[in-house]
Order: sequence, then C-alpha cells, then structure tokens
Amino acid sequence: MKIAIATRHNLPDWEQDDQPFFKALTKAAIEFDVVPWDSNTDWSNYDLCLIRTTWDYQERFDEFTDWIKTVSQQTRLYNPESIIHWNSHKSYLRELEQNGIQIAPSVWLERGQAYDIKSIMQTKGWQKGFIKPLIGANARECCRFDANEQGLESAQAHIDRLIATEDLVLQPYLSTVESFGETSGIFFNNQFSHGTRKVPVQGDFRVQDDYGASDFPYHLSDAEIELANKAIAYVCDHYLPASEDSLLYARIDFLHDLAGTPYLNEMELIEPSLFFRHGGQASCDAFVSAIKATIKNKE
Repeated sequence: MKIAIATRHNLPDWEQDDQPFFKALTKAAIEFDVVPWDSNTDWSNYDLCLIRTTWDYQERFDEFTDWIKTVSQQTRLYNPESIIHWNSHKSYLRELEQNGIQIAPSVWLERGQAYDIKSIMQTKGWQKGFIKPLIGANARECCRFDANEQGLESAQAHIDRLIATEDLVLQPYLSTVESFGETSGIFFNNQFSHGTRKVPVQGDFRVQDDYGASDFPYHLSDAEIELANKAIAYVCDHYLPASEDSLLYARIDFLHDLAGTPYLNEMELIEPSLFFRHGGQASCDAFVSAIKATIKNKE
C-alpha cells in the first residue's frame, strides 16, 4: 500500500499540522511520498493520490485542472475529480442555498454585469457588508465595509475593479467573526472527527494562520452538525462518482449571527487544513482508517 500526498513547492516551514498524520501512516505501514502536484511524477505508481497542501493552485487553476485530469487517469484521486470541480467555484454555496442548506443571506454578482452597491445595501437594509470572489482562498480580494458614504464608495470601486473578470458574492458582514470567530467540523468518510474554532486578531476578520489568527479545539453544536450532515449528504447524492459512497475528507466552516444561528460559510473539499493538532491521535487514526478502507474497497 503506497500513496502520494500532493503538496506544493516551497511549502512554508511553519506548516506542520500534517506531521501527526504522517506518523500515523507510518505506524499503519502505509508508504507515502509527499510530492509537489506540478512535479514530473508517474502517479500510477501509487494506490491513490491524496490532495493536501496544494496551496498555490488558485493562481494556476487551469494548470491544476489539467493535473487533476492527468492524475485521475493514472490513479485514484481524493477527493475525486467531480468533487474538486464542483467545489472550486463558490457558486456551490448558491446551489446549497437553493436546496435548503442555510448560508448567510447573499446577493450573487455575476461577472460582466454592473451593480449599484448603494442601492443593493439600502434594499437589503444591511449596515455592514462583505464582498468576496467566488474563486479564491485565504481571504483573497475580500472586502469588509460600512454602508456609509466612504464605505460604499470603497465597496463600489472594489466591485468595479473585479466584476469584469470575476463572479462575486455580497453578504451582510457577520461581526461575530471578530470575537467568536469561525468554527469548523472535520469529517472522514462522512463521519465527524473533530472541530476547531478560529479567531482573528483583534479588529480583523481573517481567520487564517497567515494573518496571525489563533485556533482552539471546539465541539460542534447540534445545529452545526445537522447543517454539515445535510450538506455532505447533498454533495454525495449529486456529485460523487457511482463508485464512491462517501467523501474521504471534508471540512465544513460556519459563521454565526448575533443570536448564535450557524450559517454554512464554506465546504472545503479540495485541500483544507484538517487541524490534527486539535483532533489528537484519534483524528489521525480515523483518517488513516478511512484511507485504508478506501483502498481496500477498490481492490
């Protein structure tokens, strides 16, 4: 049993979260190579390829798409090609919303169109807004603004600069992200493993390590678990290949309103941080068991 773990060239030295998982693979006698996704590799030498820290793919998406196709022809890729394509554009959130899965209230801004941000904000009655592109990660091109003259002018300029080439979404700004943060549930083969809560530095909204955010162990609420399970079931029913019956891995992120109501903020099904540091040995063992079961089922 041998697997490839896809990464990127020049992964930052501070990225150590997968190290306990690697130790668990070794303990389970699973051979693995950590290989840059864009390297000259014969992927057919592996029982499967697991996408992990390919964190430069957003800037090279066409190349990454070609790579996905190539690897999928040579070995089993996880998550599968159909899931990656669906998850790579945040329009999937609109689809989830249309199928009864609660996300934050949203206005979808389609590329090539013109929008009056002041009119939209007045119609919605939102006092603060948040804009993000539908292809992106790590808070790229996100814009938080107040619905005052200066904030609206800044938001309008932001939209006008991006809308020619990018789809965007406008949402009310959920200020609890600054204090309570964003919560996440990690799932292996559709089973909940562990949770984390990510809190930005004071006054910021960005919950990524890159911006100095902190993270803590967290137990998902019943409402969060229910929302995550509903979303995972929908994706499995509609986008998994017929040969699969579960997502090998998934991270579901949530934001909350002032009443504590959770909203699904992201389904991270491509290369999410899995926060093994908060799941402990049990989470590493659960992921290894999921991988072993996946390989065995395909033999």
